[in-house]
Amino acid sequence: MSRISIDQAISDIAANADKLPGVVTIHNLRDWSIVWMSERGLKGLNVSASDIIGKTSDEYHNRFFNPEDAKDYVPKILELLQRNNDDEILTFFQQVRRDNNTDWTWHMSSVKILLRDEEELPLLAISMSFPIDAMHHMTTKASRLLEENNFLRKNFHIYAKLSPREREILRLMALGKSSAETAEELFISQNTVETHRKNIRQKLNTNSYYEVCQYARAFDLI
Repeated sequence: MSRISIDQAISDIAANADKLPGVVTIHNLRDWSIVWMSERGLKGLNVSASDIIGKTSDEYHNRFFNPEDAKDYVPKILELLQRNNDDEILTFFQQVRRDNNTDWTWHMSSVKILLRDEEELPLLAISMSFPIDAMHHMTTKASRLLEENNFLRKNFHIYAKLSPREREILRLMALGKSSAETAEELFISQNTVETHRKNIRQKLNTNSYYEVCQYARAFDLI
């Protein structure tokens, strides 16, 4: 892919980026460096173009992005690029801040392939990001989703110890069902339910109803 083609792709986006309601960023996928960012984005991060253009991915992301939610969306971006589909767009939530002295702010971002090289492999990716008002209900939902995803990653190996029947009973535990109610719903004896509940607590290493609910929510049981 010639330098002219890359420059032309960037120029075409830059010509109208300031008219768009979000931040536009273009990445070079060979090294994940920033090759261009709209003025709205530069002002939001309080940087100049020379501060970030050509910086490595690690330098850029470690400076401005929350690594916890990045663990969730970065693998999805890599999968998007592997599928190499022109029509596919990935949308996700991410937290951004100017520096260590400011709070994280939630953004909703979308990314797609912008340009390919001579072998039809992704070369440039374009993203648009939209800040979410701190008072908007979506910030609460995004925070809760991040918490659940982090919990899932850290505890998947523990949850995997549960049998299908134990997961079914865990769901009913999280819904506040008693042993008697669970037995009636599943057509098994109350003693069997109580044995399952005991084994579930042992495998999850908890007697906390709150943690039981955390497992149920994180693993989509409720």
